[in-house]
Amino acid sequence: MVEQLEFLKKVAPFNLLPPETLASTAAQLQKVTYSKETVIYQQEISKMKGVDIIVSGEYESFIYDNLHNMRLVESHREGFTFGGQSILLNRNRSLRTVIAKEGTVVYFLPRKTFKALCQTFENFFQFFTIDFGRRMMNEEFANFFKNPASFAESHGASDQLYSKKITDIEQRDIVSCSYDTPIYLAATQMAQAKVSCLFIRDGNEKIVGYVTDITIRDNVVAKQIDAAMPISSVMDNPIISISVQAYVYEAILMMFRTKTRYLLTEDNGKYVGFLSRNKLLSEQAQSPLVFIQSVKSASSVTELKEKWQRVPMFVIQLLDRGVNAEIVNQVITTIADTIALKVIESVIAELGKPPAKFVFMALGSEGRKEQTLKTDQDNAIVYEDKANEHRELVREYFLTFADIVSERLNTIGFIFCTGGFMAKNPKWTHSLSHWKRNYTEWMEESVPETIINFSTFFDCRFIYGEVSIMNDLKSFLDEALKKPMEKVFFHMANNALQYEPPLTFFRNIRTITRDKQEVFDIKKAMTPIVDLVRIYALKNRIFEVNTGERLKALQQKGVFTETELQELTQSYYFLMSMRLKNQANQIIHDKSSPDNYIHIDKLTSIEEATLIEIFKIIKNFQLGIKVRFTNRLLN
Repeated sequence: MVEQLEFLKKVAPFNLLPPETLASTAAQLQKVTYSKETVIYQQEISKMKGVDIIVSGEYESFIYDNLHNMRLVESHREGFTFGGQSILLNRNRSLRTVIAKEGTVVYFLPRKTFKALCQTFENFFQFFTIDFGRRMMNEEFANFFKNPASFAESHGASDQLYSKKITDIEQRDIVSCSYDTPIYLAATQMAQAKVSCLFIRDGNEKIVGYVTDITIRDNVVAKQIDAAMPISSVMDNPIISISVQAYVYEAILMMFRTKTRYLLTEDNGKYVGFLSRNKLLSEQAQSPLVFIQSVKSASSVTELKEKWQRVPMFVIQLLDRGVNAEIVNQVITTIADTIALKVIESVIAELGKPPAKFVFMALGSEGRKEQTLKTDQDNAIVYEDKANEHRELVREYFLTFADIVSERLNTIGFIFCTGGFMAKNPKWTHSLSHWKRNYTEWMEESVPETIINFSTFFDCRFIYGEVSIMNDLKSFLDEALKKPMEKVFFHMANNALQYEPPLTFFRNIRTITRDKQEVFDIKKAMTPIVDLVRIYALKNRIFEVNTGERLKALQQKGVFTETELQELTQSYYFLMSMRLKNQANQIIHDKSSPDNYIHIDKLTSIEEATLIEIFKIIKNFQLGIKVRFTNRLLN
């Protein structure tokens, strides 16, 4: 066992494990010797019973194509661990065929132990998922992984990610202790229950925090805290929860957005269990959500740019499988948010701690979580009010901060906003009181120009910083919207009527000529839906930012019927799907910059007929806006 332990201490990622865990792992290793040219695993056939850690000799691995040609040949030597990705990401089936090229000795670690390590130690788990994300950057590998000879079962499993609800999957029981429990007893309870997350309850039995193995390491051991102190003194929060009726993909996206590794699940307001990010991700083969994990590991602007350039591939992959465009938007938005967070954190690390609390918020389509592949920067900064003597210092910091963040995002691929709606513009980096004055002036002045500002900044969403500042701003808006605002709604309605669906008098699609091609602008065709839904959301003081979420909230309030909800939702996401697929194809196949123009001659007869019906629906809803908010029926 001493020999195995000393070996593991030098092998990644086992060298990341605590000494006690490393020793117990070493005790479970089995030494296996293979003769030359032994076929050890067969692609998509062999079921992995564990992982192999090469001690000496060599593994040659490759993938067979449909003609049985060896592709993507790799050589693996001492210290390489084979099988981890197959277990975590491919239903325990070997991703590759493996042959021992010479007398090879390996240490075999059982699958059950390996999975337990992944579930307990996030950095150990990420070693394999991050490497897999890098491999998916290789287009040939990604193609094999998406379309292998016998992957029908795997495709079904992957697609369940977007149709399966949390209530349909296994949830872990909540293990908890009282907030005044000593740290050492809490750690003992975690060990006995074999959990890596322990929830903390207050005197009223309400869950108020949690601790993990990482919490104990960082907040207790590293700081040499007295283990007799109450666990509440080192616990983490806030508590993040999700309904059991939500979808699995929504849970994973929420985990990425909130940076939490554990989600409490609730049913009718009561916590019933919890989910681990490691477990959810390890069960998702072929998922772009695994790719998000690799984005989080990127360490430079260049790496982040490369990640963003890979997004069109995932968009095509999802749309081709019939995944709803609303979900695709959320995936794009989560990747974009992850990139923005990486940039923001890197700039703060360079400039030093901000001199005031602040919020970096997304606006426009980014704020609505409706980003496409042709995207520019729409963002702003709100910082807390400071005493007069500190105002200039605070403002100078945030203007510098905003300038660097915007420049880096531009380099990555989120180009500067031509309208200047970004934090880089000094007009959109200000104190909370200044922002409140902005909103008040836009509402009181109520001319077309200020209404554009108001509409853009109503579609605002928290990205980074102090969420209480965002809540304060929204509470201020909520109060303001209780007052009569007919003039505001009048101008917003007129804006919503500016873009008419491209229908001719004879109910055909109206086109324009661009580069000698007949096209129509699909973004302008979609804009009336976004605008009219925003008006109704404002009128009813609904603060959901996404168009689809606003529609559902409006239907629940009785503003729209179930039929109207379905008509608008299906119309909007049909157009969004067409827009995303067009942009992805322009990038991947045409090697050109994406735009919003759809070539009429590339439409199928079914697509053309569907578009005509959608444009009729939009015209009818525009008529309702005209009557309701402008008091006119004609002209």
